[in-house]
Amino acid sequence: MNHNTQNSHLFEQLANENNALGEYLHSLDPQTVNHLSQPSKEALSVMEHNIVGLLGQLPPEHFGVTITTNREQLGRLLASAMMTGYFLHKAETRMGLEEHLANLGDEE
Repeated sequence: MNHNTQNSHLFEQLANENNALGEYLHSLDPQTVNHLSQPSKEALSVMEHNIVGLLGQLPPEHFGVTITTNREQLGRLLASAMMTGYFLHKAETRMGLEEHLANLGDEE
């Protein structure tokens, strides 16, 4: 099952549970959902920098770094990365709205 099919089934299930967000997502066309699922280049860069900062950074041309962890710590790292992604998405949305409102003010 591919990513879009998984999303579609999840959104359909949420919509059936009278979940307003689920209903909204279910009403969107697949291209819109796919677009919303793709992070921007800027967000990817910030997330990559954040994860590298968490793991430590040594120049790959001089060091062969192996990182060992346990399931719990890996889960925390993934949760941190997900929360960073959600935060960045909200920040990008806010920035876009502020820019849009500023442009509307300039037109008056």
